[in-house]
Amino acid sequence: MPASVITVAQQKGGAGKTTLAASLAAAWAASRRVAVIDIDPQQSLTRWHALRAARPSAPTITLAKIAGWRLAGELDKLRRTHDLILIDSPPQIDTDARQAVRHADLVLVPIQPSPPDLWAAEGTFALAKAEKRPLAIVLNRAPAAGKLRAMVEAEIGQLGLPLLPTVLGNRTGFATAFAQGLGVTEVTRSRAAEELRSLAADIEGMLS
Repeated sequence: MPASVITVAQQKGGAGKTTLAASLAAAWAASRRVAVIDIDPQQSLTRWHALRAARPSAPTITLAKIAGWRLAGELDKLRRTHDLILIDSPPQIDTDARQAVRHADLVLVPIQPSPPDLWAAEGTFALAKAEKRPLAIVLNRAPAAGKLRAMVEAEIGQLGLPLLPTVLGNRTGFATAFAQGLGVTEVTRSRAAEELRSLAADIEGMLS
């Protein structure tokens, strides 16, 4: 079977887009052939991958660092040799972001549970709809359940958008693992690792 392609997209900075892409890639790399494509001009995922490459014991993840206009050709090559491909897209709606959404089997949108973060993602929602691509929202860097989180969850429901059941807490383990070129599931058996594995299972359910 050809690889499934997941584009991680969010216009607002600080939502944890790149850390989420890396964490998921590392979790799946333990048992699958995984590639990541970095078309975000900040190139944070590329720097994470360089740290990872210095760790011989870490499961291999293929990296493609390309311009968005080359995405279709790169995906054609990677689909033949990988099971999962994650794209870290630019933090703005432009031609590269549109290409990343257009070629996705799933557009994953991380949102911190606050109204401004939800509003900032409206362009990504509209782009996925225009390109007729499946979309899923994940609450990321979330505090414990409270009124604000409940308010955002209710607004997502009113918009008719799919919200994944697993919520990722605001835990330092994600950033600590990222700084080492690893995913949180490779560092510790913490609550953060449990949440990431649960999220990965949610996503696999949407792709199957």
